[in-house]
Amino acid sequence: MAHLTARSAYRDLNDRLNLFPQGAPPSATLYGILQLLFSEVEAALVAGLPIRPFTAARAAGIWKKPEAEARKTLDSLADRGILVDSQGQDGTMIYFLPPPMAGFFEFSLMRLRSDIDQKLLAELFHQYLNVEEEFIKQLFCGGETRPGRVFVNETELSAEISLHVLDYERASEIIRSARHISVGICYCRHKMEHLGRACAAASEICLTFNNTADSLARHGIARRIDAREGLDLLQQARDQLLVQFGENVREAVSFICNCCGCCCEAMIAARRFGFLHPVQTSNYLPVIDEASCSGCGKCVEACPVQALALVSAVDPRQPRRKIARLDPELCLGCGVCAAACPMKCIALAQRPQRVISPLNSTHRAVVMAIERGKLQNLIFDVQAHWNHRAMAAILGVILKLPPIKQALASRQMKSRYLEFLIRKLKA
Repeated sequence: MAHLTARSAYRDLNDRLNLFPQGAPPSATLYGILQLLFSEVEAALVAGLPIRPFTAARAAGIWKKPEAEARKTLDSLADRGILVDSQGQDGTMIYFLPPPMAGFFEFSLMRLRSDIDQKLLAELFHQYLNVEEEFIKQLFCGGETRPGRVFVNETELSAEISLHVLDYERASEIIRSARHISVGICYCRHKMEHLGRACAAASEICLTFNNTADSLARHGIARRIDAREGLDLLQQARDQLLVQFGENVREAVSFICNCCGCCCEAMIAARRFGFLHPVQTSNYLPVIDEASCSGCGKCVEACPVQALALVSAVDPRQPRRKIARLDPELCLGCGVCAAACPMKCIALAQRPQRVISPLNSTHRAVVMAIERGKLQNLIFDVQAHWNHRAMAAILGVILKLPPIKQALASRQMKSRYLEFLIRKLKA
């Protein structure tokens, strides 16, 4: 009987995770992960938490516990990276349950800890993310809007192209403008280290920003740093030919990972499911000067998603000569190939069509929810009372969407009120 109760608690927690656009398909492996990260009691409690940020008083009401007891539980969860907390304008602590990725999956391996079996956790993560396909396909390929995007290597842009690079496209500007910055161990390489497959790239190089960085630093999950050290780490990553992959928003970016092709989930997904475009690209593409290309293959080795290959130069004077050739459909636009080229015959040019990221995390969540059929979960928070202010904010985002996506939202909501607002806007 106890076993069935425990299973029910973790199933309820899984159902709660799947209310958000970035969910987690159920499997025996997932239940193993959740059992390592949550006690049975914690699983039952977290399953009842709202989707939107909440206070200890709100949690206490849902759990029917004294507020002091609820706050103690919430702080314990934040200490382990299950929740992210931040101080509101009135000084009240606000809590938020992040999705598994980018979220508490990574936070569980962003530091060394002895309270859980990290080797077993790494093995379970590898099975769930690298062997089983459902989670990664749902995360990266579930709709048009991607959770993450690539930042171009600014140092490889020409002076002319640099004039057209917007601030939100620059990893350096994300670092300079962040209110808080922290650095932790790369979850991906830490996971691979437990499996005996980690590469030699730097480990303490996973950057988080703003409220997320402040929360992780306060709870000892990451180390607080200043912008100067952040920029130094960015340059170190570029020197090691790592790809800057971060949150797919223009404002208040919460993370930038420095990814290798062998360990990092986003790059592995880009290779496995490249035809589905699982990673949002930068606005730039490499252009190869074939006349200058020596065919050394350095760029091919450096490309994390196998978008480059050596092909025959079709040179009758040198029948064995090879040159690098790009597949633009697979290219992330990271610029790693340009940095790796010893002949400097690769330049970055603007893509024919500019890629636009969502404005912020709320905008991205709404669009992803529409695409994945989960919009109603964001507006009708089933664990909470009706919140008109939050509803107005979300509907405000919806009304700025293109007509086709407005229609999708309308069909999913089945709401006469929403249809009235959309028609009113069109009129």
